[in-house]
Amino acid sequence: MPRVKGGVTAHHRHKKVLALTKGHRATRHSLYRRAHESMLHALSYAYFHRRERKGDMRRLWIARVNAASRAQGLNYGQFIDGLKKSGIEINRKMLADMAIREPDAFTNLVTIARGKIQG
Repeated sequence: MPRVKGGVTAHHRHKKVLALTKGHRATRHSLYRRAHESMLHALSYAYFHRRERKGDMRRLWIARVNAASRAQGLNYGQFIDGLKKSGIEINRKMLADMAIREPDAFTNLVTIARGKIQG
């Protein structure tokens, strides 16, 4: 069996790694070994930060709803409790969007929630 040299394949593989690490600093984008390590770390961070982003967005929505409901005189926990007791099932993303874009509708929700808490 004749010997097969892997130069072309290795070159393509190296080029692919160096292309993925294009924006990295120092030797992390130019030397293959360093670039390969950098690429593995970057892909790993990208994977678990995609999952982390879901929690980040939820925290942002909760902060927005809390700020808007406090402006109406209810804190976040009371507001959500009032909505649950009144049977209104709107997710936090929609509530945050409503608080910013439709403050009148959000005010109506706060009054409904306040009525269920007190009554």
